Amino acid sequence: MLILAGTPIGNLGDASARLIDTLRAAEVVACEDTRTTAKLLKLLEVESRPRLLALHEHNERELAAEIAELAASQDVVLVSDAGMPAISDPGYPIVRACIDADVTVTSVPGPSAVITALAISGLPTDRFTFEGFVPRKAGERATLIEALKVEPRTSVFYESPHRLAATLEAFASAFPERQVVVCRELTKLHEEVVRGSASELAEWAREGVRGEIVLLVDGAAPAIVDEDAAVARVLELQSEGMRLKDAAAQVAAETGLSKRDLYEGALGH
Repeated sequence: MLILAGTPIGNLGDASARLIDTLRAAEVVACEDTRTTAKLLKLLEVESRPRLLALHEHNERELAAEIAELAASQDVVLVSDAGMPAISDPGYPIVRACIDADVTVTSVPGPSAVITALAISGLPTDRFTFEGFVPRKAGERATLIEALKVEPRTSVFYESPHRLAATLEAFASAFPERQVVVCRELTKLHEEVVRGSASELAEWAREGVRGEIVLLVDGAAPAIVDEDAAVARVLELQSEGMRLKDAAAQVAAETGLSKRDLYEGALGH
């Protein structure tokens, strides 16, 4: 069995009793950094000394089959340095390899910076998208910003403290009044949550920000558009080769109109 185990993202007190029991029973722990995990085991008073396998972004695909084979005959616990593995951390190729090998995959749920930040942000939580780290390359970042201009859901990102100011400046140029939230050092002693418009937070970040960052952006307000024009856009996308259902979904996301109404309107033409 493969067990994905969530570890504390900053506060050791967030380690669950189930996590500790799972680590104490583990014979093999696949971990992002063996030194970090060894320190965690010591702090949690896990004295059984499981075998630690280094698993990081550079070797996880090569090790996926080996770990799946191990998990077929014994329990393998998979952890990252902090939070839930496989969420912008190593793990996905291992999960996929185990599923393909018909090995059971389960989880010991734990802290997640994404969900923690979303819950305390004050932004809508009913629909959101997690995008991982903001792209470093200028072209990819520009593409992201164009998408954010019409994205109706709350968007959640990780960002480096060294790049945060530049990212917020880019956001402020594109949508200065959009609400943005920066969550810094979540669950740690110096936890900070800063809320405001993109322009306000760009100014706040100019002098530099330290720590681990989760960045959230409010969704775009639905555009007020003519429904006939929206249906015409659906039909245009369909003529370009997109499935009608997908075209209706895309235009609904762009306009805030009902996907069902757009779909049925297109069928009627």
